[in-house]
Amino acid sequence: MSEHVFDIAGIGVWGPEIEFPVEKQRSIAYAEATNDPIAQHLDGTFAPPVFAVVPALTDMADQTLSVVPDELMFRILHGEQDFRFHRPIVPGETLRVRSKVVGIHGKSTGVVVTTLGETRDAAGALVNEQYFTGFFKGGVWPREAGITAPTHTFDEALRDRAADFVVEQRFDKDQTFRYAEPAGDPMPIHLDDEFARQMGLPGIIIHGLCTMAFTSHAVLSQVALDDPARLRRLAVRFSKPARPEQIITTSIWRTGDTEDRRVYAFESASGDGDALIRDGIAEIA
Repeated sequence: MSEHVFDIAGIGVWGPEIEFPVEKQRSIAYAEATNDPIAQHLDGTFAPPVFAVVPALTDMADQTLSVVPDELMFRILHGEQDFRFHRPIVPGETLRVRSKVVGIHGKSTGVVVTTLGETRDAAGALVNEQYFTGFFKGGVWPREAGITAPTHTFDEALRDRAADFVVEQRFDKDQTFRYAEPAGDPMPIHLDDEFARQMGLPGIIIHGLCTMAFTSHAVLSQVALDDPARLRRLAVRFSKPARPEQIITTSIWRTGDTEDRRVYAFESASGDGDALIRDGIAEIA
């Protein structure tokens, strides 16, 4: 197979800065659409942590695709997401977002493009940073350029002891329809059963970031229920899409402390035992 052409000149180049006003009702709707049980998210005091992707997702996707050849654009899979939180988003504020591709890495089965998004407040202070990892299945590019996202690999030795917390949740039948609007993600694989089957899927699938949101409050409900603003990092690798009405079970291990944080590893599986989220990490101030 001939090699695909990726634009390495685009690595490290910031895209244009965009403004995003955070509407309180949209933030609350996002919390409700992800079955978030945390009071400060449901009353609009803070936006849920995974809501941080909403202001930045379109821009990060655009920057990612700007270095990818046209013939691979529709082969993108969301491989990983890694949030670094400096503080929660507060509904009512206006954010400034920009993104840049930081790395392109060829693999045996495709090509990984890593994009960094940066969100600041009106005063220019960092609110959050996030790494979006896109995998282009079937891409051929036997090279490496730039950097990859920071690692968050699960320590298999943790399996020698029971998880410290196990949280069971269930996706609703209408989960994707409720999530699509506040998330700004109306892709038909989440809303049109026939289209999803045409794409080789078993039917409508849950948005990956909706699944990530479920895991965020699975963790926070156990370790920071009264103060979700203590979350400093949340990272996952998407393993398999979930389906509406499936049960999701998240197992959480405390792995130790740094100077100012407690660190937890987690993974999530469906009721059938299929891994949905791997290599999860949460850091709590």
